[in-house]
Amino acid sequence: MNNEIDQAEVAVTAPPREARPVAVRWVGKGVAAVVIVAVAATALHLHGSGAAPAVAPPPPSVSISAPLQRDIEGRLGFLGQFSAVNRVELRAQVGGTLTRINFKDGDIVHQGDLLFEIDPEPYQIKLSEATAAVEAANARLALATRELARAQELQQSEAGTVENVDQKVAEQRAAQAALDNANALVRDARFDLDRCRITAPFTGRIGTHLVSTGNLVSGSRAGTGPTTLLATIVSLDPIYLDFDISESDYAAFQRSREHRSGPLADTVTISPTGDSGYSRSGTLNFIDNTLDRASGTIHARATIPNSDLALTPGGFARLRLATTAPQPALLVPDAAVLQDQTDHMVYVVGDDNVATARKVEIGDLRGGLRVIRSGLAPTDRIVIDGIPAVRPGSKIAPHAGKIQFSAEQGDNGAKS
Repeated sequence: MNNEIDQAEVAVTAPPREARPVAVRWVGKGVAAVVIVAVAATALHLHGSGAAPAVAPPPPSVSISAPLQRDIEGRLGFLGQFSAVNRVELRAQVGGTLTRINFKDGDIVHQGDLLFEIDPEPYQIKLSEATAAVEAANARLALATRELARAQELQQSEAGTVENVDQKVAEQRAAQAALDNANALVRDARFDLDRCRITAPFTGRIGTHLVSTGNLVSGSRAGTGPTTLLATIVSLDPIYLDFDISESDYAAFQRSREHRSGPLADTVTISPTGDSGYSRSGTLNFIDNTLDRASGTIHARATIPNSDLALTPGGFARLRLATTAPQPALLVPDAAVLQDQTDHMVYVVGDDNVATARKVEIGDLRGGLRVIRSGLAPTDRIVIDGIPAVRPGSKIAPHAGKIQFSAEQGDNGAKS
């Protein structure tokens, strides 16, 4: 029993450093446990009250800059698709056995190049028959001409009759008509024979051959009967870029044309898929005469030079169409513009280094930067880097940044 009391006294009289010693002479075992807990709680309380207060985190460090000012022209952006100026389906005009294919699939062929050849022998026979008929008609015409001359001599000597002369005149005219018909049959046979050789009607790229040699193909000179499609050819230089203009953009474009004249008024720049910039230009040469009621758009078309044959019908490209002369504008990094449902905002820093969200109206991308149409002044300081750490109404630690305009960077013209 004495041993247990002594242990309790030792436990109670050995508090933490911060606690005041408490002397206990004699307590029971249960009371000693209560005293130990109370002393421990007092020690924790005294220790906590002596701790240093929590330190607030420093304001976030962000980059700020005034908006970049540049003179930029107003423009409209569209997505277009290339199409061929000329496209031809090569079909046989005469029937027969295909005996030769004179190209490789996908080749660039030139106007007049031989592409297909159909067995010409049946048409050579037909031409020979027509030529023989011409010779026979010539012989009949020569005989009819001589008989007419003799009949006229006999009439002059009163040995012949007028009726005989009239008959010989009719025979001579019939022989002439037969000769003309025979000559037409020769031309017809030669036409068919020439159509056994199918040549390229213009320079362009040919597709795959759809009929192999040895096959029997059918043809129709008028194109009304069954014909065999052999291949297709599309022209490549120049090439069309087709696109649709919304009704509002079309109205803006029409207003701009009232103040712009000359060839630059219809100049377009394009950025084909895979290109990083708008390195090609062309000419707007067609706008349809009616708006599509279903889509609310009007069809337009530009002609693009394609001397390197890099543009292909069916491919896509972004197109820019200028609407106004260059005017001053404010530009900010696109990452500095935040979207809040339907609104766009940027963080503006005041003299007290407090960041405030300000609503702005944005335009398209220029040089990798976003055009600000309204909501900012040239002297405003905006946050351009470190935006995730900024909270509206909070202090920041700003340092000077710089906005770079990249003239070679492709702009898609889309709004974020």
